[in-house]
Amino acid sequence: MKGKFYGIGVGPGDPELITLKAINILHEIDMIVSPEARANKGSFAYEIAAPHLPENLEELTLVFPMIHDRDELEKKWKENAEIIAGEINKGKDVAFLTLGDPCVYSTYMYIVPHLQKLGVEIETIPGITSFCSVAAKMNLPLATWEETFGIVPLREGCESAEKALDSFDNVVIMKPSHDNALLAEKLEERGLADKFVMISKCSTEEQIVTRDINDLKGEKVPYLSTIIVKRKGF
Repeated sequence: MKGKFYGIGVGPGDPELITLKAINILHEIDMIVSPEARANKGSFAYEIAAPHLPENLEELTLVFPMIHDRDELEKKWKENAEIIAGEINKGKDVAFLTLGDPCVYSTYMYIVPHLQKLGVEIETIPGITSFCSVAAKMNLPLATWEETFGIVPLREGCESAEKALDSFDNVVIMKPSHDNALLAEKLEERGLADKFVMISKCSTEEQIVTRDINDLKGEKVPYLSTIIVKRKGF
């Protein structure tokens, strides 16, 4: 009998921000999948979930490279999906750990279509996103009344971020480290230098909060950073 595949969002960083449903499933499965950007780099998602994992749970570490070659990525997603399906076909229930929520810019969603083609039963367990955690930490509404709200990942050139900044009242910018200095320029051009907050490694012991545009201009913005821009101010 085949097993089942779960995509589990482990939240932004604090192990206490994992849902009860996720914890219950982690105690029922046979194996977890820990994604790594490169071999032996480790998985932050695994570190978050670790306090909730039972002993003797099998772990499968798979590399999901952070590259821009779509053909190579598709090849790797398919390859990893086949490895996972092989374990599920042995009767194992397998869970894929992902930061935040599995449906928001998650590696997990890239392998789901491949697993569906292989006839795997899938259940996705939502998690708390980084931007919801940031807003909560700052006691800051993401949107109120008739305000609009957009979410964009930062790309080189900042084109998508610029469009969002010009279109929405409130903007969440994910992965600002991709081109943070240019993003700082775009904020200044729009008079938004004092209307943003950036939190790095939210809800962890290494959390850093800043509203200083000079910090965004710096050379080293942590990868796990999220920015909230409020055009009307705080």
